[in-house]
Amino acid sequence: MEPFILFELANTTYGVRSGLVQQIDMIEDVTAVPKAHPALEGVVLVRGQVIPAINLRTRFGFDKIERDLRSRLVVINSGTRTVGLIVDTAREFLKISADKIEPPPDALTGLSGRYLEGIATVGERPILVLNVDAVLDLDYEDGRQENGSDVTEHDQ
Repeated sequence: MEPFILFELANTTYGVRSGLVQQIDMIEDVTAVPKAHPALEGVVLVRGQVIPAINLRTRFGFDKIERDLRSRLVVINSGTRTVGLIVDTAREFLKISADKIEPPPDALTGLSGRYLEGIATVGERPILVLNVDAVLDLDYEDGRQENGSDVTEHDQ
């Protein structure tokens, strides 16, 4: 059984391995960054560190909505990167057995399938398990794979 942090986005439940989550915060001020990727809403100050804030609604092609009191910033540490993921709400912690996580169906090809590590079913509830590295690789769909650049350049 592995612990996951669950969050909601466009009425769908997603999970991220809790070992990658540094913290979950309410969203304060987001400072826009000029000429940034559309999903990069800007930068935020978290515990004295400036980190990029990626709006997952925009990243996944959903309609952008106005943030409210339920909106959260899920701060992820992945390798050398620290990034905030802006989600609709995040407040659940759940242990999921590895045998409950199935690979994404073959029908989910392209970018949508790339973002998923798998799909877990807990009771009657599907939980989409994120492939965090793919989500953070903002250059992938633009074909700009030069020098493996991604969000890290904004993470200085």
